[in-house]
Amino acid sequence: MGRTVFTAEEAEDALGVGRGALLDAAERLQRRKALLNPRQGFYVVVPPQFASWGAPPPAWYIDDLMRYEGHAYYVGLLKAAELHGATHQAVMEFQVVSAKRLPKIRAGRNLIVFYFRKEMGTVASGIENRKTDTGTMKISSAALTALDLLRYPQASAGIDNVATVLSDLGQKIDPGQLAMLSASVERPVVQRLGHLLDRLGHEDVSGPMLTALLARGTASWVELDRNEARDPDFAPEPQERDARWRVVVRRVPEVDE
Repeated sequence: MGRTVFTAEEAEDALGVGRGALLDAAERLQRRKALLNPRQGFYVVVPPQFASWGAPPPAWYIDDLMRYEGHAYYVGLLKAAELHGATHQAVMEFQVVSAKRLPKIRAGRNLIVFYFRKEMGTVASGIENRKTDTGTMKISSAALTALDLLRYPQASAGIDNVATVLSDLGQKIDPGQLAMLSASVERPVVQRLGHLLDRLGHEDVSGPMLTALLARGTASWVELDRNEARDPDFAPEPQERDARWRVVVRRVPEVDE
């Protein structure tokens, strides 16, 4: 039927078999690398052209998988930046932001990693539909991607990489949407992003976000890179103090050309 995914219940109904017989057949197909089982009861067909990879691209089935899980989601962070054309290196993880904490999935050569956001509704305006080879999937807009890169530093490969990605992503950010979305994000995240956008020459993009930040009251001083100041005894002396965003810079980020 040309379908990429199916559930155990659908297969049982279509084939007229019980769960035991289905599991036996599915296990045989998995050993032949013709079927993938990323979650219990959810199966992905592996087309011949992806047999050596062990799975088709996650973009083919992530929307169906998250609908099966019953959780709001969007493809985000470095993967979304790549989809927006802003990356200087291959992204090793397929990064998904989800309304529930979920374990990572090893799908053939692909690794799907989930990051948790409690209030998905507050960023709904920053979630877009993107066409895929098999349908659509939800991805973060350029504005939401930029905020998330600073909000989830463990997913972003360090401040140098964030600055490198923002050097391309900045021109694709809607300033009004960025300002609106920033109201639902922690202030230190907004401050760090604002500083980096200004440093990269995107003051026109960050301006409305600064107005929104000031409307929330006076912000405390924050470190650009928390890792640089983790141990006060060994932290380098600040090279800059950005009074506009109240950001302390101990090391200027290096941007890959």
